[in-house]
Formats: sequence, C-alpha cells, structure tokens
Amino acid sequence: MKYPFSKEATEYVKALGFSIQDLEKEEFKPILDRAEERVKEALLGKREVRRPLREEIEILSFPVSIIMTSAMNNQVVKRRFADFEAKRITEWLKEENCENLIKVAKSFNWRIRALRGENFALHFVDYLKNAVNFNEAKWKLVNRVLSNGEVRLSKNDVARLLEEEVRKYIENKLNVKLDIELPETLNERVEKLTQIASKEVKRFKLEETPKELNQEAFPPCIKNLYQSVTKGLRVSHIGRFTLTSFLLNIGLKPEEVIKLFTSSSDFNERITRYQVEHIAGARGSKTRYTSPKCSTLQTHRLCVNKDELCNKVRHPITYYRIKYRMLRKGKSEK
Repeated sequence: MKYPFSKEATEYVKALGFSIQDLEKEEFKPILDRAEERVKEALLGKREVRRPLREEIEILSFPVSIIMTSAMNNQVVKRRFADFEAKRITEWLKEENCENLIKVAKSFNWRIRALRGENFALHFVDYLKNAVNFNEAKWKLVNRVLSNGEVRLSKNDVARLLEEEVRKYIENKLNVKLDIELPETLNERVEKLTQIASKEVKRFKLEETPKELNQEAFPPCIKNLYQSVTKGLRVSHIGRFTLTSFLLNIGLKPEEVIKLFTSSSDFNERITRYQVEHIAGARGSKTRYTSPKCSTLQTHRLCVNKDELCNKVRHPITYYRIKYRMLRKGKSEK
C-alpha cells in the first residue's frame, strides 16, 4: 500500500472518510507535518530518498501535499513537486521484485508481463504513451525489440516509464481546480511554503536540467567536441574533461560516457573508466566536477562557432537548459 496512487491506498483513504476540516484536529498534525515536509523537500531539491517510517502517515500525507501544492497556484512549483515525487517513487520501484512491479504497472492499466531474468514485455501503446516525451535515441520504438505488439524492457526501463506515468498522474491531480475552503492551519502552512517558493522559483527555471538528452540543445563548443570524439579525432585533455563533465552533469551515466570515447584512436578502457568515474565523483575525493565556464573555454580556444545565445550565458550547462526549453516550446507550438 506504500504507493499513494495504488488502488489499495486510494480505497484506504476513502474508507477513513475524513474531511479537509479534520486537519484542524491535533491528531492530524503528524500528517500535516509530513505533507509540508514533502512539498518543502521538492522546493529545496532535497534528494534523499527514504523509506517511510510510518506507511499510514506517508499515504495520508500525499493527498494533503497535493492540496498544499495546488493551493500555491504556481505551475513551476507544481512541475517541481510532481517530478520530485515521481523520482522518489522510482527509487522504490527499482527495489521491487518483478511481481510487485507488474502490480504497480497494472494500477495504470498497463498490459505488461514478466519474462526471464527481470525482463518484461509491454504493449507498444502503453510504451509509446510514456516514451514519447523522451528524447534519447534508445527510447525510439525503432531502436527497441518489438514482437507481437510488445516491447522488450529491462526492470530499470519499466521503472523509468512508470516514473513518467506517476509524474503525469500527479500533475493531473495538481491541475484540478481547488473548490474547497482551506482550514486556517493549512493556509498558514501554504503561506510558509509560498514564501520559500518565491525565493526558489527563479532558480528552478535556470537550474532545472532536462531529464532526457537532446543533442540539438548542445552549445556549439560541446557540439564540436562531441562530433570530434564520435569521429575518432584527437581531442585535448581539457576538451575531454569539458565534454565528460558536461555530459555527466546533464544526466548521462558514466558507462554511457565511456562508450562514447570508444571511437577514439587512443582509447584505453581502463584509463578512460578511471578518468570518467573520477570526474563523476565515484573515485578519489568523491567530488563531482562541473564543466568549465565559458571564459575558461575561451582561454583554451574551445569556444567555437558562437551563436546569439552564447552571448547571453556564462556556462555551457546554462546554455543547454535554456536551449532545451526553447526547442521544447517550439515543438509544443507547432
């Protein structure tokens, strides 16, 4: 019952039959506290993913946190909360056995079945309705094994697709117009959260890294380095560091970055793995490195083919985030 969107959790909350006004009562304070904490975690970007100490409070605090977030009436905050909650749940899903994972998937009416070795077969329609928002090539249907209308998936693939399903589920809940009067104790907490959000929203817009890789959004300097590496051309040490740290910081896994460098004429897997994992913070000092800023790239003559957006930013990752949103907005307007 730990998943708040599950049939069991929904029926449990309904069976209790409490109203929004009941939240004024002292016995509901732990639920209010946890609901407020959930929203605050999303606002502040707290990435600790933990198992609920008390399942009942975790389940009951979910609809209350939805009400709190909805009452703030801010689309950026709503997206932030939905994304954060979906990612939290995904970490739990990765730990589930195949039987439970299928049970969760079927709560969204997925047509899914287990295969050997923690692999799954999902109806292509259920696959497409979630994978359509992903930009990475591996999610394109043409790059998947398709048999008898079913897509073959790994356990992590299913968890990622469920994350998207959960995110949409939460966003839909948040976009239902609140037609109720909130009790004073709830209003006070919403006001506190609104004050936190007012300080954080501007940062969200600039710092929010897209969930999926989009090479079209690469700044010219990174695009040049990326193309050079994939063509097997020699790239300087600072160039390799720049490309590696950039890709890791926009969400690529170390293994994906290592694979990219296999085209290099001087590729050495042991050395490349060590360097990539060191930059990712998995070795040595455990420090995760960010990519150099634009002024550093100019010093090392890596700043090439500057465009109009380059003149407005000071860091390649900032360029990527802005360009990604511009491209996505352009698609939605077509």
